[in-house]
Amino acid sequence: MKNLLLTTALALSLSAPAFAAGNNDHSHGDDHADKHAEMMIGKPGDAANVDRTIDVTMRETDGGKMIFEPALLEIARGETIRFNITNKGELEHEFVIDTVEGNVEHKELMAKMDMEHDDPNSVRLDEGGTGEVIWNFTNEGTFEFACLIPGHYESGMRGPITVGEKMAQADVEYATGKIKKINAKAGKVTIIHGPLPSLDMPAMTMVFRADEATLARMSVGQEIEFVAERIKGKLTVTQMK
Repeated sequence: MKNLLLTTALALSLSAPAFAAGNNDHSHGDDHADKHAEMMIGKPGDAANVDRTIDVTMRETDGGKMIFEPALLEIARGETIRFNITNKGELEHEFVIDTVEGNVEHKELMAKMDMEHDDPNSVRLDEGGTGEVIWNFTNEGTFEFACLIPGHYESGMRGPITVGEKMAQADVEYATGKIKKINAKAGKVTIIHGPLPSLDMPAMTMVFRADEATLARMSVGQEIEFVAERIKGKLTVTQMK
């Protein structure tokens, strides 16, 4: 009888799930990170559905601060944003979007051990590096972009992301135009367009810059409604219906 009990106990111990074993793999590319991001700040975006592109620069200042440019982001709920990230500093930096609480939690974990993000809501870049994050902001609220490398957050590398109702985009004026020529390799499109009130420009034919996803939605002869802005001095199509 004693031997039978010992045999039964051993069999149960081997077949039971190891709930207390834990997971010592500290990579951030797990399902938990994706589910958390989807619940709180949205979800990974599809490059084919990008609404607009935002250029973000990471660098250090002469005074010793570490900064992002721009320092804050305003996004309409439902927008899919392509963040073009460039590290113009002399140190390694990262761009992570999450809730403030989520960033604080991950920052504390990174301070305790050597960790590197590998999630769709982040990118880590060496000096001079470039990368991108494509994200669909499905929820309203105030979130945060930050660098969670130990010491960088405290040196100023963080900023707010305000996601509001899509109605906030109602004030944007769309111009009308017809596509005359596309140079996808150069990232350019020639548009015969009407007046551009936001740029104080009359109707004419102009060459605009556009990102890869926007150009993929265009074809010669297509009539479009679009928004153009000056980005780094270049006329750029930032939104298109």
